[in-house]
Amino acid sequence: MHIIEHKKIIWIDFEDPQKDDITYLQENFNIHPLAIEELVTPTYQPKVVQYDSCLFLSIHIPLFDVEHRTTYGGELDIILTKGHLITSHRQSIYQLTKFFEDLERSQGKRRTYLEETPAHLLYSLIEILVNSCFPRLDHINKKLDFIETQVFAEKEKEMVFEISVLKRDILNFRRTLKPQRSIIESIINKEHPFIPIETKIYFQDLIGTNIRLWNILESQKETIEALEATNNSLLSNKLDLTMKVLTIFSAVLLPMTVYSNMLAMSAQIPFGHSPYAFWIHTGFMILLSLFTMTIFKIKKWL
Repeated sequence: MHIIEHKKIIWIDFEDPQKDDITYLQENFNIHPLAIEELVTPTYQPKVVQYDSCLFLSIHIPLFDVEHRTTYGGELDIILTKGHLITSHRQSIYQLTKFFEDLERSQGKRRTYLEETPAHLLYSLIEILVNSCFPRLDHINKKLDFIETQVFAEKEKEMVFEISVLKRDILNFRRTLKPQRSIIESIINKEHPFIPIETKIYFQDLIGTNIRLWNILESQKETIEALEATNNSLLSNKLDLTMKVLTIFSAVLLPMTVYSNMLAMSAQIPFGHSPYAFWIHTGFMILLSLFTMTIFKIKKWL
């Protein structure tokens, strides 16, 4: 548990809250029991719930799993009261931790972010978390450029897995980000006693940022799908060319194989006593192959 206090505002942050943390909240704050229960219960869908003594929000932050190379939703539960902002999360959220530490170290930042109401602090926190998505999208754009370069550098096989990994990352990012807009809209459209009217214009700005992120993700989704289709098409063309070469090779060898089998079945091999028998039969085989290739060219199969 970490606590920072400035004037009439207190921000309490729990990372992976335990029973002692829950007991602390129950004993020291007039918070609805259902809101406290929400802190320890995983929420798979973002939501906003208004209680008599507080406002509860559950949002999901796009976080990146380095080991599996994909985005996943990190749950952040928030309780807003008249003088407190209480946050709880099971995963470490770097942006939140850094913001909290900056406020602890800097008196100037505390005056900037903790002078007005917990709702203003809530807006600043969500703004930081939302804006932290842009560097991740820039990284995805770089990966798209890399994949595009490799696809047209005849490395289609190597890019099949890379395209699948990046496509999963983009889809998970979209799935995490999309529901957040409804949460912000709920804050704006409904009357909440802990959200001053003058702060709603700030939350309106967050919707604009969310739309920008969503448009970028839409563009990236279309790009990766186009690259996947192009990569599959190039792979298919290479496979078709390989099969064509093998088929022609087999067709050219087929008359030679039939001819040699006929000689093997004959007790009396033509020109068998000639010292040039091998070269005579080799010449016949070459003529058969040339005849076959001529037929292929006439039919425009080559």
